[in-house]
Amino acid sequence: MAGELVEFEEGTIGIALNLESNNVGVVLMGDGLMIQEGSSVKATGRIAQIPVSEAYLGRVINALAKPIDGRGEISASESRLIESPLQVVTTFQERGAMEYTIVVAETADSPATLQYLAPYTGAALAEYFMYRKRHTSIIYDDLSKQAQAYRQIAAKSSSRLGEGSMTALPIVETQSGDVSAYIPTNVISITDGQIFLSADLFNAGIRPAINVGISVSRVGSAAQIKAMKQVAGKSKLELAQFAELEAFAQFASDLDKATQNQLARGQRLRELLKQSQSDPLTVEDQIVTIYTGASGYLDPLELGQVKKFLAQLRNYLKTNKPQFQEIISSTKTFTEEAEALLKEVIPEQIEQFLLQEQT
Repeated sequence: MAGELVEFEEGTIGIALNLESNNVGVVLMGDGLMIQEGSSVKATGRIAQIPVSEAYLGRVINALAKPIDGRGEISASESRLIESPLQVVTTFQERGAMEYTIVVAETADSPATLQYLAPYTGAALAEYFMYRKRHTSIIYDDLSKQAQAYRQIAAKSSSRLGEGSMTALPIVETQSGDVSAYIPTNVISITDGQIFLSADLFNAGIRPAINVGISVSRVGSAAQIKAMKQVAGKSKLELAQFAELEAFAQFASDLDKATQNQLARGQRLRELLKQSQSDPLTVEDQIVTIYTGASGYLDPLELGQVKKFLAQLRNYLKTNKPQFQEIISSTKTFTEEAEALLKEVIPEQIEQFLLQEQT
């Protein structure tokens, strides 16, 4: 059965994890150096368990509940299922804390299976005392190592598995935009970031209606190619400044020319980020769009002309200047050659577009 302990002829214990019709996947709780093809293995009929008793107090053990502090075996009359000494032990001993402490230790060079089991061993020992009406506290240091060990085991569980990946995009509805509610905060705590969509922004015609103040990405620019980082960095700052200035401008009656220009630039940057449903842009098109706005080329246009001009510009580049897309796709960098090409094309297209709009 899954989770059953098996024993190899040279004494190594393993746990049966994968039960297939013609084979069984086993993870070893040891180095297994003496195991070879043809070695016999037998089922024990037991689920992974550890001995428990009061005698464990003050001892340092490994994930199999075996002592590693050199103080001999630990006598135990009971057992409990479970789903090299640390430097801190010396401190515990000096302060008298080992009298009521159990340390479960697996070092970095321990097999992944034992690193995976260590937290469960600690929990099983804590439960033993808890069910005897004792108050217990368990500290996991640290679970990231256990998670890494678990992934290592999972990747080797099957020759067919462990090579792909799965990205989950959970969607959670907020009530009145409250992201501090129970479900949203729990989802936020286990994900690599969140995109917060605002009903107010949607109703204001800003779509996708992403609230950049609440939205967070732990991946961030690490998922972007170098070319995108080169052109987007400036626009991030300008958009943040624009949001603050726009809120301030609502209460100001007399704005100087510089402030008016900054507000106009921000409005155009926000306009270029609007996108139709099911109409994604290639990375190359995104770079052209953001560079055009961040460099101020859209300033002469009316707000309602921005999207029309950008669509015309992107189409012109694809048709007449395919080398731009080739540079970005091959080098992943916004090179001087690529920038020079845009500096040549954009002013020409702006002038031509304005003439068309006047006629």
